[in-house]
Amino acid sequence: MRTVTKAIIPVAGLGTRVLPASKAIPKEMLPVGDKPVIQRVVEEAVAAGITQIILVTRSGKEAIENHFDAHYELEAQLQIKGKIAELASVRNIQPPEVEIISVRQPSAQGLGHAVLCAAGIIGDEPFAVMLPDVLINNPDTASGHVDMAGMMAAFSRAEHPQIMVEPVPPEHAERYGIVDCAGASLSGGEAHPIQGMVEKPARGTAPSNLAIVGRYILPARIMTLLKTTPTGAGGEIQLTDAMAALLKETPMEAYHMQGKSYDCGNKLGYLQANMVYGLQNPHTGADLREFLKQQLAE
Repeated sequence: MRTVTKAIIPVAGLGTRVLPASKAIPKEMLPVGDKPVIQRVVEEAVAAGITQIILVTRSGKEAIENHFDAHYELEAQLQIKGKIAELASVRNIQPPEVEIISVRQPSAQGLGHAVLCAAGIIGDEPFAVMLPDVLINNPDTASGHVDMAGMMAAFSRAEHPQIMVEPVPPEHAERYGIVDCAGASLSGGEAHPIQGMVEKPARGTAPSNLAIVGRYILPARIMTLLKTTPTGAGGEIQLTDAMAALLKETPMEAYHMQGKSYDCGNKLGYLQANMVYGLQNPHTGADLREFLKQQLAE
């Protein structure tokens, strides 16, 4: 069985849902707790065994690349001042065994187009796609990351493409891409064949309450399909349309995540993520919990 070692992270978006915070700072660099969102997504990928990360970027996003580069002056000052913990935190952002590559998306033409921009690096290998504004939180596990690794294990069993899903309230299904699993009931950590996908179904028409959460494992074949995928919703090349074409050729599975997702691409999801990660941080959790109790009591 083929091992997934490459992940595409599309970071070329404008971040309009979190303006004005993202006017001059890439939305992926906004902090959740003590780390930028993009660092948490990269850590998730590395924990799952990814060794090559392809950032699909654009002009104005150089701060993301700089974050994963060495900062010798900062490191030297931390060394001189004996701030060993802080020094380790900046030196270990990119593990030595992990390669981070950047490619440009020349114009905003959708998620499908962003993925296609990395085709030359992917070659004929299967790969992961990880959206940078979605965090997957697994607080009850040692590493905090089990779902990406679990989905990769599901792929390795039969090399069926995987789409990570999470149950949402039925009345909210119209906000998401929804998978059709023919009425099957899934538990966390399980994968099940899907019959189709519906993007933002009309209220009351969703085939399930299993929403796509921004994690995929796909074969290289999807790149060929993307080359001929016509523009879809919003006049953009949609990855969902290419996956629908792929489903006609090969079985695909929905992987039911065990944790919970936080959409940091919108203001409420971003605030929720900061609360959750802040409460889980051993350095801030107790004081933040006490602060929130005081606020709720007022």
